[in-house]
Amino acid sequence: MKKQVILSIILLISFIGSAQKDLKSDVFFSDQTPLEIKLSYSNKEMNRETNDSTFIDTTLEFLQNEKWSSIMVNLRARGNFRRNKCYFPPVKMKIKKKEYSGTIFDGNKTMKLVLPCKLESENNDNIIQEFIAYKIYEKVSPYHFKTRRVNIDFTEPKGKKNKKFELKGFLIEDDKRVAQRHEGRIFERFVHPMTMQHMTSVQNAFFQYLLGNTDFSVAYQHNGKLMYLEKQIIPLPYDFDMTGWVNPSYATVNTTLGINSVQDRKYRGFKREQKYFDEVRQQFLNQKMELFRIVASYESEFTDPKEYQNMFEFMESFYEVLEDKVKFQKSIVDSSRTK
Repeated sequence: MKKQVILSIILLISFIGSAQKDLKSDVFFSDQTPLEIKLSYSNKEMNRETNDSTFIDTTLEFLQNEKWSSIMVNLRARGNFRRNKCYFPPVKMKIKKKEYSGTIFDGNKTMKLVLPCKLESENNDNIIQEFIAYKIYEKVSPYHFKTRRVNIDFTEPKGKKNKKFELKGFLIEDDKRVAQRHEGRIFERFVHPMTMQHMTSVQNAFFQYLLGNTDFSVAYQHNGKLMYLEKQIIPLPYDFDMTGWVNPSYATVNTTLGINSVQDRKYRGFKREQKYFDEVRQQFLNQKMELFRIVASYESEFTDPKEYQNMFEFMESFYEVLEDKVKFQKSIVDSSRTK
């Protein structure tokens, strides 16, 4: 009897400790106020380090309670395409426990930092557009990556001089944190899309169609992860820059799909029972005003009003398809993949 009591106490303490850890890591992303940070490293060096286990050590300064603090972080470039095409490659960030403990980053050992790609006038607007896409998917599916915006005072060493940049960016939580939050696990193996959970698969496919995204594969986990939860496999999409929604200057078009622009939509979801298409269609129709309000709430953040307007109109064209039964059947249901 005593052994059972002791075991129960140990399990309870373990559960409380785990819950507290989860709470700590979620606090950072529950605050949607853009975080002011300072970073300094060589982009040339960042791009040169191609080994996934090789990181650059640098100091991350952040503003908390009107006071600047700093921690050491480990960074490496990620994404082969943007590493070759972008001035600022996207970054994977690791923070040791002794560094993040007691700070606003507490519990977040690993995160992704999304930065503007090129030195162009619309670079920060593109970041806002991609960030909004994550906010939309939060409303579409409970299974999503949490994000938080950052304003970055970036210093790049250039020989004996330093080059300064004021950048917008955002942090994405680690995929393992998503799985832990839902008491699931990340699923690494190849899985045919038709074996994945029906509703979340169709929600993801509709969302990708909204964005005009063809640069993803749920089967091969390209720009997405898979989560195993309650004996079902659920897609977790990320990286939405190569879309008609963002429409960046560096976007490439997969003309084999019969499209000539990233703003030409092509439904890439797989064939399911009609009821799933109808249910998700109705979900998006019911959420229309809410999703437009999310988009509109960021209008003042754009440097170029045209970038906002183009994104807004692109979303309107998505709803033109959903609200017309004939267009919906032809463009989505009848166009769904069978292989």
